[in-house]
Amino acid sequence: MFLRFIKDFFIKKTVKKSLLAYSLESTGKKIETVGLLIDETYFSKEKELIEEITANGISAGNIKVLIYKDRIKKKDLFEHPSFSRKDISFTGEFQKEEIKQFTRETFDMLISYYDIEKPQLLIVTLQSKARFKVGFSSTDKRLNNFTITTVAEKHQEFVTELFRYLKILNKI
Repeated sequence: MFLRFIKDFFIKKTVKKSLLAYSLESTGKKIETVGLLIDETYFSKEKELIEEITANGISAGNIKVLIYKDRIKKKDLFEHPSFSRKDISFTGEFQKEEIKQFTRETFDMLISYYDIEKPQLLIVTLQSKARFKVGFSSTDKRLNNFTITTVAEKHQEFVTELFRYLKILNKI
């Protein structure tokens, strides 16, 4: 328990230091590829979320998913790459290759699908090379180009609002 607290403290410190020199960049490019970072600790309907996104014109093959869970048990099976607190070092370095690949990939849009800030999720969003980042308004606003005010349990409302504004911004 105490080690988790210390580890979270150091990762938060790394995120805060990185945010000082961080600036968002946005291009006018249309959105074709999507990265989806999901906190499965509180939201377990990733299939329904992906179906909603594909129903709005994004191909399922162009969606890459990374799942975070506070604790992963040995018997847990995931359809998509996953990570937990133990896969990130005290200095914020990723120890799992799936996380490194996800952050290196240049997505047209990253959807940070978590409404409770956790240092492990913040650092993945921060280090992502995505061109356009979308998230919830309850998280740090410096991380995302666009935020939506809702809760994670209302995935249909989130996707509807997201694609409504993407059409207004001429991104799709």
